[in-house]
Amino acid sequence: MTERGDLSRWALVSIAAAVTTIALKTLAWWITGSVGLLSDAAESVVNLVAAVGAFIALRIAARPSDDDHNFGHSKSEYFSAVLEGAMIVVAAGFICYSAVERLINPRELESVGIGLGLSVIASVVNGLVAWKLMSVGRKFRSAALEADGKHLLTDVWTTAGVIVGVALVALTGWARLDAIVAIAVAINIIIVGWRLVRDSTMGLMDTVIPEADRAVVDAVLESFRSDGVDFHDVRTREAGHLRFVQLHMLVPGDWTVRRGHDLAEQVEAELRAAVDDVRCTIHIEPIDDPRSYEPWRR
Repeated sequence: MTERGDLSRWALVSIAAAVTTIALKTLAWWITGSVGLLSDAAESVVNLVAAVGAFIALRIAARPSDDDHNFGHSKSEYFSAVLEGAMIVVAAGFICYSAVERLINPRELESVGIGLGLSVIASVVNGLVAWKLMSVGRKFRSAALEADGKHLLTDVWTTAGVIVGVALVALTGWARLDAIVAIAVAINIIIVGWRLVRDSTMGLMDTVIPEADRAVVDAVLESFRSDGVDFHDVRTREAGHLRFVQLHMLVPGDWTVRRGHDLAEQVEAELRAAVDDVRCTIHIEPIDDPRSYEPWRR
């Protein structure tokens, strides 16, 4: 089982990357006057806000269960992703406003080569940090880190698009192309924001664990099945990095309480070894009692 611990230190890496890229992209915009580069810098501001939100959420998620939160604080990670999606919409609005104004009043760009060079450096920083955040996020099933990493990766592609657009403006002399690229960037980040909000909402709705993990759960239970032992009404849900499994275990009615309990302990131990961060609830019932086959009360 992978030891998760406090992952907020990785959000600090994201914060540092956001501050660095904001500085680089803002300087690139100031030098060139490109509204496309300005839109790119605005998205990096969103990255900074999202990274701060992820840091706070991860700090909360690392807290142990308490009297007010008996099942832990793991769902807090979803809120940072929702915040990120909302901030993306705000940034998109700012980008569209700036782009429309520049579309109406186009302006020639200056020192394009220096500006694009700064943007390339910022993109490399974002790409490296995005790769690391997604890797850590997948390893520890952190919704906050994965969302932050995916957003940074989107930022890389956004910057690439802006660079191409600004370069084309310099080559063709068609100044309005800069504003068109900025609008395309705004549309792209709105799509990213919508996906982040959608995925986070699904997490808050207690969706079932992934099919691959459910298959592992079923395989473990199958290994304990025999003529006198069976399982039914297995239910699962996911809350942040935690997985919850509840099930009915049917055993011979003449077993002692201790024998049934010992088997339940074995089943839970096997599930914990096979599925990271799983929490089990096992209800023991006599296999020869018809009432034992009733589902969990809703």
